[in-house]
Parts: sequence; C-alpha cells; structure tokens
Amino acid sequence: MDKDTTPPYLSLFAALSYGIASMAMVFINKAVVMNYAYSMTLLTLQQMATALLIHFGRIMGWTRAKALNVDTAKKLILVSLFYNANVAFALASLKGVNIPMYIAIKRLTPLAVLVAGLFYKKGKHSKQVILSVSLTAAGVIIAALGDFSFDLFGYVMALISVFFQTMYLVLVEKSGAEDGLSSIEIMFYNSLLSLPFLLFLIIITGEFPSSISLLYAKSASFYFFLLFVLSLVMGIILNYTMFLCTIVNSALTTTIVGVLKGVGSTTLGFFLLGGVQVHFLNVSGLVINTLGGLWYSLAKYQEKLRRTAIPR
Repeated sequence: MDKDTTPPYLSLFAALSYGIASMAMVFINKAVVMNYAYSMTLLTLQQMATALLIHFGRIMGWTRAKALNVDTAKKLILVSLFYNANVAFALASLKGVNIPMYIAIKRLTPLAVLVAGLFYKKGKHSKQVILSVSLTAAGVIIAALGDFSFDLFGYVMALISVFFQTMYLVLVEKSGAEDGLSSIEIMFYNSLLSLPFLLFLIIITGEFPSSISLLYAKSASFYFFLLFVLSLVMGIILNYTMFLCTIVNSALTTTIVGVLKGVGSTTLGFFLLGGVQVHFLNVSGLVINTLGGLWYSLAKYQEKLRRTAIPR
C-alpha cells in the first residue's frame, strides 16, 4: 500500500486501533499470567491460533490472502526471527528490571527506529519529527531517573530487545512496501515461521509438557478459560493492527503509538495495581513523553493531509 495515497482517516484508525489493542493486551496477558506462568507456551498458542485462523479463512474465502509462497517465506524469515528474539530478550530482562523501568527502556525504540531509518530510506525526517521523538526520549530518561534500580544483566537484555524490536519493525515496513504484502499475509508468514523456533524454545526450557498439563487442569475454571481464549483472540487482533499501522503509516508511527500506550498502561497501573511509588521526576517525565508523542502524531497527520491534497 502506498503511504502517500493512504486516506488520512485510515492512518488515524490504524494508529488508534493498534494503541487500544496493545493496551488491552497488557492487562489481559497479566491476568492470564497471574494464573498461568508459562508465557512462551502462551505466545506459541497465540501464533498457532493466528496461523490456523488465517489459513482457514483463506480456504473459506473470507480473506484474499495469497497461498504460502516459499520465496516470500525466505524473504520474511528474518522478520520472524527478530520478532521472537525481541520477545525472548524482553522476557529475560524482566528477571532483573522492574516493570516501570522495563517500559521506560522499551520507549527508547522510536529513537532507534529513527536512527535506523537514516540507513534504509532515501529521504530524511522533518525537524518536527526529529524534535518530537527527541522530546519523547528525553521524557523517558527523566522518568527513569525517578525510579532507577540498576541491574546490569536486565538492562543489557532490555537494550538488546530494543535493537531486535527496531530491526523487526523496519523489516516489516520494508516487506509491506516492497513486496506488496497485506497485513494479514505478513501475519500469516510471521506466525507460521515463528512456530518452529517457539516450539524449540518451550522444549529446551522445560515448559513442555508441564505447560500443557497445567493448561488442561486450569481449563476447568470458566474464568480462566474465558481469559485464555480472550488472550488468543486479542493476540490475533494485536498482530493485525500492529502490521496494519506499520504498513499504512510507518515503523516510527507504530513505535510512537507503542510509547503512548506504555504511558497509558503505566498510568492505569499506578491506580489499578499499586506498589509503585510516585516521584516528581516520574510524573514530569511521563508528561514530557506524552507531549512528544502527541506532537509527533499531529505532525505526521498534517503531513499526510498535505501529501494527499497534492494533485497526482
């Protein structure tokens, strides 16, 4: 899809839907993990459900997604590997870094995407985009100073996760723009190519078969069963909206929306979960971070309005 000809309302819808789905997924997954600690098995089942649903939808004619192509799969293998590496290192970082600091470090991704874009794009970002992303990153640093518990291993794992997430988002954008793949098709390839890697992980880490036995025992509870199914469904919705946002907007837009989602999740977490002490630097940093994200979103939306208004 050509980003220059994408209707402004579709760009806005893609960003909003991804932000809402991403925020909802945080709380749904937390509710599931509180009763079911095997996160890698949960991710494997989400990817499996996504691949099966798209494949079934293609057979039934519900989607226009093309059949599996070996050459396309080879091109997207790195997308799948970077996606899973991002998740793996993110999970490892949580062993030594608390959740507020984890979110703060992950918010450095937009700056990393901005830098990466200088190497693969012909044009340069506008001053407003650069300043807004810089303001967002400055807000992260200020917020981090208010709750700074240092753990070398955790921080290294989180920063490596930021690197893989950046490469993942950039490759997704390039795949959609250059190969003409739809968001559903990228979802299908990513899910299918993820499965061998994820199955290997849950076996060598010892999650399988204990995770399946526990899942069977827990499924007797209607509350847990409902949450688990909702988690699978939201996993599909989240992946679709993320790919859609990246294709019709950009990798940078997707990460900025992720930053704003993180602000919302953190704010709700203070009220719903508790256990996090509020400091002046935390609040100040989050305000600056939010203003930077809103500034960027407004600048990109106005930029798209101007492009679509130019006669072709």
